[in-house]
Amino acid sequence: MIRLKLPNGVEEQAAGGISGKELVAGLEPALKKEVICLKVDGNLTDLSATLPARSEVELVLRSAPEALEVLRHSAAHIMAQAVKRIFKDVKLAIGPAIEHGFYYDFELPRPLTPEDLAAIEAEMKKIVKEDLPFQRRVLSQEEALALLEEQGEKFKVELVSELDDQEISFYQQGEFIDLCRGPHLPSTRYLKVFKLTSIAGAYWRGDSSREMLQRIYGTAFFQKEELENYFKFLEEAAKRDHRKLGRELDLFSTSEQIGAGLILWHPKGGRIRQVIEDFWREEHRKNGYDLVYTPHLGRGLLWETSGHLDFYRENMYSGMEIDQQEYLIKPMNCPFHIEIYKSRSRSYRELPFRWAELGTVYRYERSGVLHGLLRVRGFTQDDAHIFCRPDQMPAEIDRVLEFCLKILRAFGFTDFKLYLATRPEKSVGSEERWEAATAALRAAIEKAGLPFAVDEGGGAFYGPKIDLKIKDALGREWQCSTIQFDFNEPERFGLTYKGADSQDHQPYMIHRALLGSLERFFGILVEHYEGAFPLWLAPVQALVIPVLPANLEYAEAVCHWLQANGIRAEVDGRNEKIGYRIREAQLQKVPYMLVVGEQEASEGKVAVRTRKEGDLGVWEREALLQRMQEEIAQKS
Repeated sequence: MIRLKLPNGVEEQAAGGISGKELVAGLEPALKKEVICLKVDGNLTDLSATLPARSEVELVLRSAPEALEVLRHSAAHIMAQAVKRIFKDVKLAIGPAIEHGFYYDFELPRPLTPEDLAAIEAEMKKIVKEDLPFQRRVLSQEEALALLEEQGEKFKVELVSELDDQEISFYQQGEFIDLCRGPHLPSTRYLKVFKLTSIAGAYWRGDSSREMLQRIYGTAFFQKEELENYFKFLEEAAKRDHRKLGRELDLFSTSEQIGAGLILWHPKGGRIRQVIEDFWREEHRKNGYDLVYTPHLGRGLLWETSGHLDFYRENMYSGMEIDQQEYLIKPMNCPFHIEIYKSRSRSYRELPFRWAELGTVYRYERSGVLHGLLRVRGFTQDDAHIFCRPDQMPAEIDRVLEFCLKILRAFGFTDFKLYLATRPEKSVGSEERWEAATAALRAAIEKAGLPFAVDEGGGAFYGPKIDLKIKDALGREWQCSTIQFDFNEPERFGLTYKGADSQDHQPYMIHRALLGSLERFFGILVEHYEGAFPLWLAPVQALVIPVLPANLEYAEAVCHWLQANGIRAEVDGRNEKIGYRIREAQLQKVPYMLVVGEQEASEGKVAVRTRKEGDLGVWEREALLQRMQEEIAQKS
């Protein structure tokens, strides 16, 4: 018998050896309609599969996240079938489901056009109407290679040649067959709501020395309303794109002359960055951290000791040769902080050390993945390392997680999801240390009372970690903070401290990135606020606008007074109509616009407009300053 778990929590028994379709056939009609596939002993399985005896079976309904992934994976196969029907000489690469849809990579006889997408969509609709069942076929490696070579599918031949599997699965719908692990929809008719969205180039296997393929992106949902909401989301995301706003608000740029992935911070962007950095430094001092500074490059021997030359060399930039010694540009700061620790002997009485640095690092990223501020080649990481005794470690983890949450909340983020990554199969460090570290991470999360998921075996080989993700104004998740144990580098560098027993002991070493990198975090902030930064972050907090040229002298006096009181103020004295300049200030998302004419000048006052509230009337300057200072202090 098998145990069937129903959505209402009730468990039923059914005969083993039947197929998923036979099992579902016995359900109530309303429930039967919602079933997309099954989970058998925790693994997703097609309805066509035979259910083994003594297995646990769950229904995967349309509302389940797994169902959406199966739908989109099947949509990729249907799209590939449509492409093969339209184009004669097509070679298939890969076609997975992704976060917001699916894609498939093709080698095609000519470049695709937007008109081709419409034709492919039309053919997909025909395939959907044909109601073709997805049928799983299992072949030996020899049979699989023979089939793919006969079809001329060179990319699939390459993939199968690298597999160790004795049995290799394919899925077929109608005349189309594709290498695939599955699972898939019961038939093509289940794909009702879909849209092809764009065309892009992609190197085979991400290797720029290999074939350039054409990638077709699409998305699919179970309900039409979901598709409509998705496109509304895309429109809103496009409005918030930090690259677009970066140009419009004059915050940052890149230059082909300098090189891709290297950011130029303009004065306005630089002001915001300075505010972020000043706040970061002050809060670190309050939280018991010391600030350190380290070089931009180091000897090859340093990176050999740390292990980076073995597992990270391809992501590092060569620096130069000095005195017949190779120097490399740093991709991370930790070996330098370790060398500070090693600069003298350490006593148990001194620990913990909390050392933080805004350290600029450089990592190689392929040009195809560079993306504004979110994926760059040079960035400043808000790095910190904590060295502590075993008895101090749990409290330090509590403290650092609480600190992360406090800082992120100050920037307006309130929705968090945490992920606890545990020990993988291949790892370094004692079982005792892994267990103690993992327990401390779990306890800190539970104490914070935040939702979290456990990524079993998802930790790095050198230690468990917490990844903290924030949700922005559009509900998108971004990873910022990481709290990561490291059992590898203390061993490689021989870190010790003298204990109370006068013996040498190895400290716990904890990596901590809070904002991640200033570039990426700034890009997230731009999109979260749609460029309309809260007053404490705004590059121009107040713009003074004289009504007439005769009022310019008073406008400049008001501006200088605000600046002397710590407000980032400017004057717009251009010979343009007052309405035009106010609209320009609104487009530049300036929080306060202070209009001054003859009456304001004679009374020593200002007419106040705000970005959110509009015209607030005439104010005493001291009253306005007090309001602004309170708003800045509250970070609202």
